[in-house]
Amino acid sequence: MIDAYEDPGRPDTRGGWRYLWWLVLRQPGRSAAGALLGSTWMVLLAAQPYMMARAVDDGLVPGRPGVLAGWTVAMFVVGAVNAWLSIMRHRTMTRVRMDANFRTVKVVVDHVVRLGAALPRRAGAGEVVTIGVGDVQTLAQALTVVGPGVGSVVVYAVVAGLLLAVSVPLAAVVLLGVPVIALLTGPLTRRLQGAESEYRERQGVLTARIGDLAGGLRVLNGLGGKGLFADAFRRDSQRLREQGYRVGAVASWVQALGMGLPTLFLAVVTWLAARLAAQGAITVGQLVSVYGYVAVLIGPVAFFVMMAYELNRGVVAARRVVRLLRLEPEPDTGGRPAPDGPAELHDPASGVRVVPGRLTALAAARPAEAAAVVDRLGRYGPTDATWGGVRLDEVPLDAVRGRILVADNEADLFAGPLRDVVAAGRPAGDAALARALYAAAAEDVVRGLPDGPDSPVAGQGRSLSGGQRQRLRLVRALLADPEVLLAVEPTSALDAHTEATVAGRLRAAREGRTTVVASTSPLVLDRADTVVFLVDGKVAATGPHRRLLDREAGYRALVARDAGETGDTSDTGDTGDTGDNGDAVGTVDTDAEEAVR
Repeated sequence: MIDAYEDPGRPDTRGGWRYLWWLVLRQPGRSAAGALLGSTWMVLLAAQPYMMARAVDDGLVPGRPGVLAGWTVAMFVVGAVNAWLSIMRHRTMTRVRMDANFRTVKVVVDHVVRLGAALPRRAGAGEVVTIGVGDVQTLAQALTVVGPGVGSVVVYAVVAGLLLAVSVPLAAVVLLGVPVIALLTGPLTRRLQGAESEYRERQGVLTARIGDLAGGLRVLNGLGGKGLFADAFRRDSQRLREQGYRVGAVASWVQALGMGLPTLFLAVVTWLAARLAAQGAITVGQLVSVYGYVAVLIGPVAFFVMMAYELNRGVVAARRVVRLLRLEPEPDTGGRPAPDGPAELHDPASGVRVVPGRLTALAAARPAEAAAVVDRLGRYGPTDATWGGVRLDEVPLDAVRGRILVADNEADLFAGPLRDVVAAGRPAGDAALARALYAAAAEDVVRGLPDGPDSPVAGQGRSLSGGQRQRLRLVRALLADPEVLLAVEPTSALDAHTEATVAGRLRAAREGRTTVVASTSPLVLDRADTVVFLVDGKVAATGPHRRLLDREAGYRALVARDAGETGDTSDTGDTGDTGDNGDAVGTVDTDAEEAVR
């Protein structure tokens, strides 16, 4: 199977069928072994009726015990060998499916990483999740056709040849029976493909709603919108359930016909063989062998039906994977060199100018406006921002990402030891980690864990409170130590005491480095060298915090509103955000009022 660090190869994204074939070609030896083992296993199953016929006609009927014993021993040996082949076939096909599963996961993850910030604008979170939890397994299961599928075709041809030696009419019935079954089940499998495609689409929409609900539950509660969202979720889930019933109805008919038609097929052939035996056209041994041949064919014929079912589901899943893989990252048209050293960032759309080596704060009544400026300055989307007079989108993206870091307050936290979670892509030494923890006022987070920085953290930091997660994100950004740090609301989930601590330490930790903080907290704004006040996404005023308080009524109202809410918006569930003294509330009021003054 593919190794975790092995290159999965370049997938064929010309269609669902081509992608499935690409998965087969990526493991040619194993696929060929599966086909060979499956074919040999099924052919030896068909050999048993032949040997039984010989035992009856050559040993039992003439009364020759030695010949009967010889054929019996041969049947036992062939059966034992076939049992071993069955085990090896199953192991091989399991590896084929697992390789397809892991290879697809690796291809999808690698592509999602390449898409980067373009992913949310190109594909919904629900679609990506649905591919990961459902489609990958479905398309891997479709590769079963490589082993038993090829074997079914081979044994079908072998049995037809053996029946020709017994009776031409019987062979003709067997040869014509499978196409008739295919004609009867074909329309159902095509209908299943359409129903399955619609079901997968609705499943992706519903998964996206679940993610939105989980991520914004507290906000929805505060705005009173949880009920509206719940009603929409209920309607979507009911539609998905109804579509699931339609898929299940078609699938049940496919599976019923897959078992029923081969059984009916067996009955017809057996009846014809019995009439031929009664007429003396075939021997008793040949009658036994015909029954055995057709009994062996039940499996392959049933598998033909189920193979069509699995392949149709697999190609639907493969098409969804291909659709994601066809998404192209934003073109990196950069051909101009980045500035040699620290340089001014300028966003013409808003008029924001970021002086290098200083702490700049963006304050806007609507946080989305400040976040939009940060996205343009960080080249997370279309931008005409400049860096040292050079357009950002003309600088190679790797150079931008290597020197400018956007730290979102809702960025993902991956599972693992805390030390690795905040490592920013490279090992963090104890001294560097201690400095970053101190700057983010996150020492208490580590002290509260059983094994300190080596303690495991759950995915998305679910084992931590909101304020603790936010401080760990800031730790990760500080450990990356970028030339330019663009932080979006890095203290919004903290109480005022911890927020004031973080604001002071962040300024000291980033001394002489370019730092931009989007925030309306007076405790953060008071620490900034320059505050840029945005109104309707444009620069309305620029200057130190206290000067803007004196001269800008709109800014004063914004900061006063935020200061008034500070005591009520702290994360009450975060035991690490309440300060070390017992007078946290008094500290909140004093710090906020002093910053406003």
